[in-house]
This record gives sequence, structure tokens and C-alpha cells, in this order.
Amino acid sequence: MSIRDEQKEQRRALIIDKAIELFAKKGYLDTKIGDIAKAADMSVGLMFHYFESKEKLFEEIVRYGTNATNTPREMNFENPLDYFEGFLKVLLQYVKEHPQTMYLFVIIGRIQHSEGVPPHIKEIAAGVDQIKQSAEVIAAGQEYGYFREGDPYLLAFTFWSSIQGIMERLASAPELAESGRLPETDWIIDIIRGDKQ
Repeated sequence: MSIRDEQKEQRRALIIDKAIELFAKKGYLDTKIGDIAKAADMSVGLMFHYFESKEKLFEEIVRYGTNATNTPREMNFENPLDYFEGFLKVLLQYVKEHPQTMYLFVIIGRIQHSEGVPPHIKEIAAGVDQIKQSAEVIAAGQEYGYFREGDPYLLAFTFWSSIQGIMERLASAPELAESGRLPETDWIIDIIRGDKQ
């Protein structure tokens, strides 16, 4: 890759990072393309060289966020509980290294109730049901004692709601993530952990 290509990729990544933070803090409707350009320290014209519209930029961010939810399924685990522990360890480490992750959770978590978001982008976000997928893993693992007794869907709902809440709070206090002060994975896993563990 040439130096020029690297610079283009760096600028593109900067635009995405600044846009993620602004969309999370201000919402889709209230985030103007000029706000993103200013945060990325470039002209609006230059920004349009990378993304033809705010909608296209937001769509790319949402696609990236929803694709990232497939991470647990792509990892290898010895038992069903490792599915959650492994994901959490990766997630919290990633939040330390890439604080934009917490803002992505805010965007994806709020998208269905956000004003002005084009319907096709809401459909992209709705295409992944992490709670349903997790409930299936929990149901299979309950039989062997990996997970506590109870409605698998509600256990998955509680688990993911906890993570969503943590990400929302970190987004409002980013200094915690920047300093590496994050919850222990065991605290969160204990929501669903069964007797076998």
C-alpha cells in the first residue's frame, strides 16, 4: 500500500471514529455532516470524497456494528459458557484499545427508536438478534448445568441488557474505559452461570 493510500485509509478511519462518537452523543438526526467534518478537522467537501452522504456513512457504521455481533459465533469454545466468557473478554479488551466500541453499542441499542434513521438502516440493525441467538446457547447449556435455571430468553435478555447498560455508562464516562477501569467479566457472567461452574 502506498503512503497516499495509507493516508486515505487513515482519514477514512478518522471520519468513521468521529462520526460514531457524534451519532452516539447527538443521535442521527441532530448530527450534521458539518459537525463530523469539523470533528475530523477537514472540509465538508473533502468528507464527501470519502462518503457521499451522512446516510451512507451511518449505514457503513451500522453494518460494521451489526457484523461485530457475530464475533461470538466465529470463536471456538470448549463449552457453552465459554461462548459468553470469551466474547466478554474480547469485548472488554477491545473497549480498552478502541473506546469507539462503547459508542457503537449506544448507536445500535438506540437505533430502532432514533428519529430520522432511514428504514433500510433500521432493518440492517434489526437483522441480528443477539438475545435470541444467546437464548439458544443457554437453553442447550442448561441441561448440563453450565447456566442457571430459568427462562433462557430472559437470562439472555438480562445478560445483554447488562452489557448494553455498561456500554451506555462508559459512553457517558469515557475516562473509565481510557483508564482501563472496567467491570470484571465474572461479575457479568454470574448473571447466567450455573452450578456446574
